[in-house]
Amino acid sequence: MSAYLLRRLTALLPVLLGLSLLAFSLASLAPGDPAELLLRRQTGEPPSAADVTRLRSEMGLDRPFLVRYARWLGHAVRGDLGASHSSGASVSRTLVTNLPATVELAVASLLLGIVIALPLGVLAAVSRGGPLDHVSRIVSLVGTSIPGFLLGYMFILFFGVTLKLFPVAGTGGLSHLVLPAMTLALAEAAAMARMTRASMLDVLGEDYVRTARAKGASRRLVYVRHALRNALNPVVTLVGLRVGRLLGGAVIVEIVFARAGIGTVIVDAIHDRDYAMIQGFILFVGIVFVSANLLVDLAYASLDPRVRLGSSEERAAVAR
Repeated sequence: MSAYLLRRLTALLPVLLGLSLLAFSLASLAPGDPAELLLRRQTGEPPSAADVTRLRSEMGLDRPFLVRYARWLGHAVRGDLGASHSSGASVSRTLVTNLPATVELAVASLLLGIVIALPLGVLAAVSRGGPLDHVSRIVSLVGTSIPGFLLGYMFILFFGVTLKLFPVAGTGGLSHLVLPAMTLALAEAAAMARMTRASMLDVLGEDYVRTARAKGASRRLVYVRHALRNALNPVVTLVGLRVGRLLGGAVIVEIVFARAGIGTVIVDAIHDRDYAMIQGFILFVGIVFVSANLLVDLAYASLDPRVRLGSSEERAAVAR
């Protein structure tokens, strides 16, 4: 397992390097001059060319692209993503400060989605063609069809305004987390339930499952020990791929429910054309996405040893 982890970490280095180059390039190619925008925001008037030239020199914007990228990357490796063009605050500190609220929302939504999806997908598979299967498919279709912002407003109207069960805005205790988490979790649960159902149906037709049934194993033992364990592999992969969507969905949900978090920060940065904050956010989200996929690879290797053993056997065969 250690060798497999080392190989995966080594393979991630070019990905992270390319990600950093992409983040820096997008911010550099965006329209508008950060120096001019900053001066205009400070004074409220169009700045002179001399002032813009002076500030560009102070910010290092007059240097070649590769020089600026190497300088920014060197600071980023040490955890310094620069200063915000609009507020002057540290980009790294701003993201880290607002991170807990977004992580809380994303983790709660993911866990709630898993709790809903796994039983729903398994029950739909074992009762294929029955009423429960049809209900599961309808719920999955609805969950994947309704946009997150619309679902959020529906929850606010029904659970917050009409029934007055939960607060509809702000960041506070557990009650403030319920509606945003439900909004994000429904779409995740819909996708995972469909994947769980399809994977379970494939596994239930395998020879080892029929053998276990022929030996007299109970239905519960067959479903849990033999079928579900092997059906989880595609679901685990899907969970990793949904992390990026979770972060993107969290941005919308935080706006709908007026929650503090990274989503609010990046929306303000886009509005203010704060390119330093935007490129820091792109790099940060990319690192989170890559890290999540690494964890998924490790979980997949734990569930299926062939994943971590196959590459070693292939290299040995090539060496021979």
